[in-house]
Amino acid sequence: MGVQKIVLLSIFVMFNVFSLVSCTEFEAGGENGWTIPQSSNQSDMFNQWASKNRFKVGDTIRFKYKKDSVLVVTEDEYKKCQTTKPKLYSNHDDTVFKLDRPGLFYFISGVSGHCEKGQKMIIKVMEVESPPQSPPPSSSLAASSTHKKNHAVRKTSRFLGAGLITISILALTVFSVV
Repeated sequence: MGVQKIVLLSIFVMFNVFSLVSCTEFEAGGENGWTIPQSSNQSDMFNQWASKNRFKVGDTIRFKYKKDSVLVVTEDEYKKCQTTKPKLYSNHDDTVFKLDRPGLFYFISGVSGHCEKGQKMIIKVMEVESPPQSPPPSSSLAASSTHKKNHAVRKTSRFLGAGLITISILALTVFSVV
């Protein structure tokens, strides 16, 4: 009877250890990248792109640009299109920013005049991943499929830290049974 408990607990431990969390890397602005909007009717293109995607903690945003920069700023600095102390400043042509918490993130270009022309973006990171919703009615399938196109660069996976805690608890349980 003790051997069966050990086998069952081992299977349970292995299941928890190999539980994965999926993370996505998005390219800011999708196909266009991190560029100055070409016309005034595109001045909100980055926020429109961001609103069509679902961001969660652990996802990353890749900013690809030439002769430009990206800054992470406060809401007030975002509205004014200026900052003296950004939370992050990068001008390396290829910047990856990790979304490490739920809430709002504010991004602007650091090049003079670019933010005022619309090179700025707000990203909302979800508090908790929502359960899958039921499929939309057939009449809205076409609109739904275009909405889900997110230009994600790649998906990655990582191990849950909870697996290690589970192993510890189960190891103590197994040794107290034997």
